Amino acid sequence: MNIREGRQVVGVVLSRHPTPPTPPTPLSVYSLSSASNTHCRIALPPREHEDIPKLGKIMASFVVPAALAALPLASAFTIPAALAATCSSPVDSCSSGSSSANSCCVNTPGGLFLQPQFWDTNPVVGPSNSWTIHGLWPDNCDGTYEENCDSSREYSDLTSILENNGKSDLVSYMKEYWQSNNGSPESFWDHEWSTHGTCVSTIEPSCYSDYTEGQEVADYFQVAVDLFKSLNTYGALSSAGITPSSSKTYTSSQILGALKGVTGKDAVISCSSGELYQVYYGFFANGPLQNGDFVPATIVGQSSNCPSSGIKYLPKN
Repeated sequence: MNIREGRQVVGVVLSRHPTPPTPPTPLSVYSLSSASNTHCRIALPPREHEDIPKLGKIMASFVVPAALAALPLASAFTIPAALAATCSSPVDSCSSGSSSANSCCVNTPGGLFLQPQFWDTNPVVGPSNSWTIHGLWPDNCDGTYEENCDSSREYSDLTSILENNGKSDLVSYMKEYWQSNNGSPESFWDHEWSTHGTCVSTIEPSCYSDYTEGQEVADYFQVAVDLFKSLNTYGALSSAGITPSSSKTYTSSQILGALKGVTGKDAVISCSSGELYQVYYGFFANGPLQNGDFVPATIVGQSSNCPSSGIKYLPKN
């Protein structure tokens, strides 16, 4: 997991920056094979959510006739079910260059990633010295958001999917640090994947060169967990003298000041009846989400609702 030093990124609110010069159109490379084992590689401009049958007609109409003069291609050819875009120059999501980049190379439209963490005390969830994972959400750059973006990939039995993709250790970690306070961990993971994971464009199946079922699920949860491991909320608060207590209270400025040290950007905190229970961190992703390359970002569209003083940070007991 790579979290780089935060910096100013142009175009956090997409409607407020001028249209950048149009860069050269990136190309996606496709391979054709014939019955005579002749191979041909073709570069075409990428399209979001590529229509494979349509692509086949285009290639058959324009590419194959030109190739026939030099190559003994059969009249019938196959196109791999998974088409991979080449991301030679990764760009930051929500930057001026993201609007023209391939959606397999930078997340769109949701380029402002939030990682919320829970502190649950009633009932107690997770270790007594650690916050727990809520999710990884691809909010839009202006603070709005999409949800449930692909009903065909609203999988169930995520444990089996993750284990089938070699993520048994990840599942074990999630059972401890990614729990629900009112249901099974599995149902919580299902919800987070269906609601938020399906809205990450860079892990759509068409973005993989050799896609296997559930590969995008494994990438989503692995990146979310790796990011969580790099954000030690409990440690940051403890270092500032903010520890769970049944009697002490804290100010929002104390808590937010301590949390700013985690990423260098302001976090957002949530309270219920004056009790601190959730923290949000914001990031841009450099290149595809599965690269795990994050740039700390100011959160748009979420604000703290805790009182200015008298905030309770209760122990898990």
